[in-house]
Amino acid sequence: MMHSVPSTAQVVPITANINEKARWSLGSSVSTRSLAGLPLLVTCVLAVLSGMDGLSLEGRLSLSVFVGALIAWIVLRLPDMPVALAGALALVVFGAVDENALFATLGSEIVWLLIAAFIIAAVLRSNGTAERLAGIALSRCGTVSRVFWGATLVIASSAFVIPSTSARAAILMPLFVGLSGAIDRASVTRGLALLFPSVILLSACASLTGAGAHLIAADFIKRVGGLDIGFAQWALLGAPFGLITSLLACGLIQLLFLSAEDRRAAVGALPVSPRADGGSEIAVLAIVGAAVLLWVTSGLHGQNIAIIALIAALLAASRPVSGISLKEALKGVEWNLILFLAATLLIGEALLTSGAARYLVDQTLSAINGTLSPTPWMVVVIAALVSSLAHVVITSRTARASVLLPAVALPLAGFGADASALIFVTTVGSGFCQTLMVSAKPVVLFGSGEVQAFTQADLLRLAAFLLPLFVALLVAFSLFVWPLVGMPLATAG
Repeated sequence: MMHSVPSTAQVVPITANINEKARWSLGSSVSTRSLAGLPLLVTCVLAVLSGMDGLSLEGRLSLSVFVGALIAWIVLRLPDMPVALAGALALVVFGAVDENALFATLGSEIVWLLIAAFIIAAVLRSNGTAERLAGIALSRCGTVSRVFWGATLVIASSAFVIPSTSARAAILMPLFVGLSGAIDRASVTRGLALLFPSVILLSACASLTGAGAHLIAADFIKRVGGLDIGFAQWALLGAPFGLITSLLACGLIQLLFLSAEDRRAAVGALPVSPRADGGSEIAVLAIVGAAVLLWVTSGLHGQNIAIIALIAALLAASRPVSGISLKEALKGVEWNLILFLAATLLIGEALLTSGAARYLVDQTLSAINGTLSPTPWMVVVIAALVSSLAHVVITSRTARASVLLPAVALPLAGFGADASALIFVTTVGSGFCQTLMVSAKPVVLFGSGEVQAFTQADLLRLAAFLLPLFVALLVAFSLFVWPLVGMPLATAG
């Protein structure tokens, strides 16, 4: 039987091949995009700098950097991090923000929390603990259908300890390879290849550290609404939604891509990776479990979750404990995402402190006043639709959050909806990115190989059913569930 999945040893070459294809694609079309995008970028930036009456110079500079980054990401398709970093540096050079603000952002607790989380993820990946535990959890599943449901729960739970969706995809890839090889059915392989990235992306909203976009949203919520949302409150809000949408995706994938015979097929013994040499698996699990427990209870003991994460990372990344040194674990940190996060935090801060965000809100209200007066529930529907579809034009989730929060969530809040609630809704909505192969790294990773496990047509078929249900659930949670757990939709003012 033709087998369509890569072996574990091929995961890194596949990732390299993805990057190579991306570079070739960029080079083949950059001239056309530059001809259209560069004049547009220059025109829009000059228009903002010269035509925004009533906005301070710092505000115009901040807004021009934001608009320029937006055009660079969407039209020119330039890499996310260099654009964001260039924008942050431009703010400093032209005096929109103080240089100390840039360095303070690089040293913020959000950045250090993400660094520590990446170190912990590197430890779990290097000694195979995550893969081994997942394999043990699924080894008792007797049928293909039970494997799918069990895998959904295992993948969703990983959002609480592994930062970023791409890191989770890399760690879980060996499990996918083992499952598909053991079951050895082409249709099941396709279903698993769709299941893994879908659940990785949908369940990310369960955890504050599940995506860089969440940390940006938490910072916006704190600055705009004064609510310091922590790990436990984010999980209380996001985990039920992430679990329900993940289970929904699991059911749809089985109905759309597996036959009744496939779902009932018996599954024999699943491969479980051997225990890694060196270190103590129990000690690693104890450290990670204690860190998660302390994150959840931070409101009781008062310790900063970034400090807790750093202590856990330092303990776990020790050769006697895990078999891997801190120096080796630091190689697993996605420094590109760290710098991107710091730069976008600075741009967001500049929009807020300079008055540019308030200006966007006022201009939106002025333009719509008299022609449209949406109620809060209508505003939520608009925010849910725009954020869920934004992945079609902005492929980076963190970039989507950086764009959608000041440009969509805050202006829409002017119609009577709470700004913090809209920021959360928009951030969760931006997590849907399963429509196109290029919209998310996990989708590319699981869909690539010498023989593709699934095609673009398969993704579109899944999205046609999943997207409307996702948006409907997002609106329902915003109106009826989240107000019950501390995120009211109606503004108090």
